Amino acid sequence: MGLKTMNRTILLATALLVLFSSQVAGQATTFDALKSKFDEGLVFYAEFNSSEFDSYTEETNSYTGKIWIDDTSYKVEGEVETLVIDGKLSRVYNSERNRVIINDYDPMDDSFAPSKLLSGNSEEYTSSEKKLSNRNILITLLTQDEFSDYVKVEIELNKDLEPVKITAYDFADNIYTTTFSKGKFIKHTPNIFKLIYPEDAETVDMRY
Repeated sequence: MGLKTMNRTILLATALLVLFSSQVAGQATTFDALKSKFDEGLVFYAEFNSSEFDSYTEETNSYTGKIWIDDTSYKVEGEVETLVIDGKLSRVYNSERNRVIINDYDPMDDSFAPSKLLSGNSEEYTSSEKKLSNRNILITLLTQDEFSDYVKVEIELNKDLEPVKITAYDFADNIYTTTFSKGKFIKHTPNIFKLIYPEDAETVDMRY
């Protein structure tokens, strides 16, 4: 999984964090309950399967991986690459090249940053929610802002408020779907967002 698809996965995952902004219109108690899990310092972990439907070519690309996310950091682990953002640095390890790339991280330059969404960058969204026949909750985010990445995002949560599926639609009618399995909120540990790689890996430090 390359960085491009990895970043799209991150954006879909952090879409649920749009719900936490006090400026999202149409909030309900679900938002506060979900936000409280992150306020308590919990981390959402899940295995995911993502697919991208290209409306022009009508092709669908799929990829799998694991994701960890809290209110400021995230980690995405794919078959080849693992990306870790800890709020200060960006680290990417490529197992095929046995190479680590390190760079400064500024959430203001990262459209995928959870902290950016949490800080109230989502005021252009309106939201609604409804209960599904399987007792899950479907939250829909809509925007008319042409500068937004997506015009519509659907987030399905189970009874424990754990994301099970996120579907996003952009202005070009492309569809991005991510389903989560084994999703759960876990306690934050010191090494949960640590990037682990072999000692002999090449290190490329882009900070200098």
